Amino acid sequence: MKSNIILFLFLLAASSVAVAQGKVQKATITVYGNCTMCKNRIEQALDNKGIKQAVWSPKTKKLEVVYVPSKITEQQIHEIVASVGHDTDKVKAKDEVYSELPFCCLYRDHDHSGMKDNR
Repeated sequence: MKSNIILFLFLLAASSVAVAQGKVQKATITVYGNCTMCKNRIEQALDNKGIKQAVWSPKTKKLEVVYVPSKITEQQIHEIVASVGHDTDKVKAKDEVYSELPFCCLYRDHDHSGMKDNR
């Protein structure tokens, strides 16, 4: 009887973990920017309820984000990134927000390939 209870508790715990893991989703989003200042701005903007992890690479321009779809949608993630001045593959940042970025972060009309921080 004791072994049946232990087995039941183990199966209950294992199924709870499986359900919890099913509540998160991963997305890869193209986000335009140039440098570590951009990286910090993008990742800080995504320090948001429902977002478990957000990592952006200046080299690949890819944002890897893990989020809870019941709390935030992928479209909302695009909109948050655009709200701090960075275009995504679905949402363009407003020109007035983009124009306020530091020069090293301006990615639309400037070639930054020779800059040291452009990884």
